[in-house]
Amino acid sequence: MSEQMTDEQLADFEEKMAGDDWSNKAPRNAKRFWPSAKRLFGLLAPYKVALAAVLLMNAASVVLAVYAPRVMGRAMDVIFSGVFSKRIPAGVTKEQAVEGIRAAGQAHFADMAAAMDLRPGEGIDFERLRALIITVLVLYLASSVLMWAQGAILNRITMAAVYRLRRDVEDKLNRLPLNYFDSRQRGDVMSRTTNDVDNVQQAMQQALAQLFNAVLMVLGIIVMMFWISWQLALVALLAIPLTGVVMGVVGTRSQKQFTAQWKSTGELNGHVEESFTGHEVALIFGRTESLREEFERKNAALFDASSTAQFLSNSMHPIMQFISYLSYVVIAVLGGLKVASGSMTLGDATAFIQYSRQFNQPLGEIAGMAQMLQSGVASAERIFEFLDAEEETPDAAAGARARPVEGRVEFADVSFSYTDEPLIRDLNLRVAPGQTAAIVGPTGAGKTTLVNLLMRFYDVDSGAILLDGVDIRGMTRAELRGNIGMVLQDAVLFKGTIMDNIRYGRLDATDEEVIEAAKATYVDRFVHSLPEGYDTVIDQDGGSISAGERQLITIARAFLSRPAVLILDEATSSVDTRTEVLVQKAMNALRSDRTSFVIAHRLSTIRDADLILVMEAGRIVEQGSHAELLDRRGAYWRLHQSQFASGE
Repeated sequence: MSEQMTDEQLADFEEKMAGDDWSNKAPRNAKRFWPSAKRLFGLLAPYKVALAAVLLMNAASVVLAVYAPRVMGRAMDVIFSGVFSKRIPAGVTKEQAVEGIRAAGQAHFADMAAAMDLRPGEGIDFERLRALIITVLVLYLASSVLMWAQGAILNRITMAAVYRLRRDVEDKLNRLPLNYFDSRQRGDVMSRTTNDVDNVQQAMQQALAQLFNAVLMVLGIIVMMFWISWQLALVALLAIPLTGVVMGVVGTRSQKQFTAQWKSTGELNGHVEESFTGHEVALIFGRTESLREEFERKNAALFDASSTAQFLSNSMHPIMQFISYLSYVVIAVLGGLKVASGSMTLGDATAFIQYSRQFNQPLGEIAGMAQMLQSGVASAERIFEFLDAEEETPDAAAGARARPVEGRVEFADVSFSYTDEPLIRDLNLRVAPGQTAAIVGPTGAGKTTLVNLLMRFYDVDSGAILLDGVDIRGMTRAELRGNIGMVLQDAVLFKGTIMDNIRYGRLDATDEEVIEAAKATYVDRFVHSLPEGYDTVIDQDGGSISAGERQLITIARAFLSRPAVLILDEATSSVDTRTEVLVQKAMNALRSDRTSFVIAHRLSTIRDADLILVMEAGRIVEQGSHAELLDRRGAYWRLHQSQFASGE
């Protein structure tokens, strides 16, 4: 696979990198906001019953919370009317007291007194006041308990939905074809599967709960305000269209910037990942400054998108706060006039002002949640784009297969191309069970592509590849690859012990089988010199052991898997000459009694191959043994001369 990237697709890859072609892959703008938001919240569909319970508890909590100020207003009326009643002599009726106040030239006080529950000479009714205060406390306590309960349930629901989303993303990774990863930065793919999923989780956890509550709170407060005074309620409702305008104008622009922010995050992560993996090369060729400049450019793009998105989104809160203050001032003035005119009690005015404050708070929360939702939906767009990517062709239903697999491989009129330009054309090849076929040729001849087709990393355009006479497209990929072992040019290890890394070839292998494979491939020789032996922990890049030792571990891993067909892709190219001898012995042990394909540049490593295939421009131009091909003095002879003529 390494040759495929470095030779056959390198130009296209570099063009994509240089031209920032990733912009074509990212979600574009707010036109996709509502479809993506609908799909995002569709993740909660399996939890409809729990969501209904959450909605009911939220509604009950809101009803209790919005009714409490009304009860508190009545308590204010009890206090105010009690103080006023105390100043009126006992034995006077309410009507007589009102007329007396009006006759004294205090018409406004007379109107206020007419709206009160006057009890001349009695003072404050503390029994009723205590009952009202207890009622308010019970209402707020019950509301808080319900809010806590619905929050706990909603948190479990959102976490379960995100759990399923992460699982879907992981499953999708395993179903994507190799060309998906060949045409994209790994950092961008990682950003979509990690950063974007985390952002969606945060948006769903925080925004969803507050959005439910804020919407219901707005509706409940509107009902209570109309109950108290429809005129003042209409004044308070003027905040809604103003809020809509703010969210429509500012929110649309910030959504575009959030999309650009997460796109830039993916590009920057890709650059950092490449800079890290290629750090030594950058040092050797003195390209650290150009990498830094590229980082500065991508970081600046992320800064611009992020700062603009945050500025636009955060500007909604102060704008909404100003609308809230403006509405509060107007309501306070009009409410005072209505109390003075006797058309509203002081308690109702107090309750309404409290409602107006509460009304603007959820409106502000809705505006604030818009910021989080916009960012979350922008990330969701990128995740859904990843989930919608074209997958590998489905596996055929597993049919009856001869066991054990003998390892007879045949390419019949195989043609294949990565692009419109054909790479392999009308290729025919037969390799008998137990034979070793070495594949040689110039760079870009199609050597690695040949084994990629055998592994079904790609499917042929025409023709067929047969394993023991069965078209591999009629086998499941797991079944096919379970019979093929592969040792790559780059020794890929995983963080864990040496024992674990070898056992990766067959997870049900016993410790004894692992050690047997290690002995057969000469891993056992160097393991005993390590302090912890087979329990020595190595990191992902195997930095604590040498390149040759890493390669021996991968060979032991392939040996343990007991494949019928073996592929060795430049397995000795990254080791020194002395270590190569040991690796070659290990590979000889691995190739024993197996059909083997060996891709090699060093012709000295494939002299003993049963069949040597010489490829040029996607075709097999020569095939035969080492001696036969030298006698023909053709393509193989020219390759041999280019490597050994100076020595001879």
